Amino acid sequence: MRYKKSAISAAQIVAAATRVIARQGYARTSLNDIAREAGMSKGAVHYHYPTKEALVTKVLETATDAVAERTKSAWQAGGNDPIEALRASVRELWAVRTSGSEEVRVVSDLLAQALHDETLRPQLAAYYRFASTQTTEYLIVVLASYGLRPRVSPELVPRLLLGLLDGLLLQVFVDPDVIEPEELVRSVELIAGALFEPAT
Repeated sequence: MRYKKSAISAAQIVAAATRVIARQGYARTSLNDIAREAGMSKGAVHYHYPTKEALVTKVLETATDAVAERTKSAWQAGGNDPIEALRASVRELWAVRTSGSEEVRVVSDLLAQALHDETLRPQLAAYYRFASTQTTEYLIVVLASYGLRPRVSPELVPRLLLGLLDGLLLQVFVDPDVIEPEELVRSVELIAGALFEPAT
């Protein structure tokens, strides 16, 4: 019973940290702010997460899991048609990024902060490695089952896709409604066509 209560408290802290960082940014967020948001003492937060960095690692893991589940569902929605699977996944990846969710705001804020705070870089690198692995599992494996192989390193393909989407997201933050989702899907299709070729 005590373990269950402890796990619930830890989850409440992660949820509170996500809300606060999404609202005011990582640099302006303290453990006191998070404790107040969670309705706990600073000591209770420290019990579960001794440092702000440890807590941010868990926040990123939670955000990654949420995005991963939505992306996996999108790939599966495409069924056996690899092109429809690609379209569904790009739509969902873009929808996740432009939803304005707390998780997306946290990741975007941490990416910006990582320019000046090297301690954030390992967690964000792990986030991108995970996202790249997941994209490889679905995109490259599904297309390979249809006799297509990448023209470039297989490790580079998901990085190109994620880089495209994340770079466009930054533009949308400062210039909303500049990108029409279906045009983006068609553009990614064209890019995928250039990146893949029939296997010999």
